[in-house]
Amino acid sequence: MKRRCASLLFPIFLFPLFGAFSQDSLPAVVAEKGDGIYSLLRKQGVNPYELYDDFVELNRENLRDSIHLYEGKSYLIPTAELDTLDKAGSEVKVATETRPVKGIAYPIFGDEHAIVEPKSTRLQGTVYYVIAGHGGPDPGAVTNYVGKQISEDEYAYDISLRLAKELLSHGAMVYVIIRDPNDGIRDERILEMDKDEVTYPNKAIPLNHKARLDQRVKAVNKLYMKHKGKHQRLIVTHVDSRSKGQNIDVFFYHHENSKSGKKLAESIHKTFELKYRKYQPNRTYTGTFSDRSNLYLVRKTLPAMAYIEIGNINNKKDQRRILDPDNRQALAKWISEGALLDYEKNNPTRTTR
Repeated sequence: MKRRCASLLFPIFLFPLFGAFSQDSLPAVVAEKGDGIYSLLRKQGVNPYELYDDFVELNRENLRDSIHLYEGKSYLIPTAELDTLDKAGSEVKVATETRPVKGIAYPIFGDEHAIVEPKSTRLQGTVYYVIAGHGGPDPGAVTNYVGKQISEDEYAYDISLRLAKELLSHGAMVYVIIRDPNDGIRDERILEMDKDEVTYPNKAIPLNHKARLDQRVKAVNKLYMKHKGKHQRLIVTHVDSRSKGQNIDVFFYHHENSKSGKKLAESIHKTFELKYRKYQPNRTYTGTFSDRSNLYLVRKTLPAMAYIEIGNINNKKDQRRILDPDNRQALAKWISEGALLDYEKNNPTRTTR
């Protein structure tokens, strides 16, 4: 489904919400065919981005691989305690099961995902650039899935938008460098292919490979000089293409001479290790982080950066990671948590709310 989107993101200032629940009073719902954790919570009027971890903790015994629902099983729905204002303007707390939407609308995320709700100001004053691999005349890796073609650029873009939204929710300024005028965040498994992506701010993507990369490098480097002196990071997302039998974990690249880039890649990698240990304790995470300075974007862009390969689009196990919208959301959330870890670990005097 196509959604009309705006072309610019601005920084926002956000404030934290605090979750609380009592298990004996929680509502329960039966999972239907096709439900994932995020879609199930949304259908119950609950913010999945705030309460995902609470849901997993409550329902761990009824989850496959600690992340997937079983059709027909009953699941407890966590609640939240809200910060709000009474009529006189003073702050009050209200316990509720369905949280009213509050925040700032960013149409680039699509009609259903436009609202960015506040989580914290932990990234206030930072600048992030997000680049989804390929786009425009270049779909990247292409394969067939249940009789339809799927492409790398559509899934990399969806994950990038979800990542941008997570970073914004913590107060960062975010530039989405590769952008689609009418594809917001999409919750379908099969993302329809198109060629209308542009490069920030609104430049047609060239057909020539080197010209495409140069265009991205110039867009990022120009913005970097504009924000010189701030904490700036670049995150690039790609989906790999290998033999069908090769199942890979998410892995990360950085510039060999960039200490900050290495720290960013290492922080995101560490976050993935911890998440796998928590949510999939019976599975060993084998993703790596390493230098890859021969990649053009790694070599030419000015901000410290992490270049991320999400998985192998040709492998059936990796396809589950890429095609499932809940998995794409989890990937984006974990990457953003790695970015938070990187920032706060390397700015120990930073005070957060």
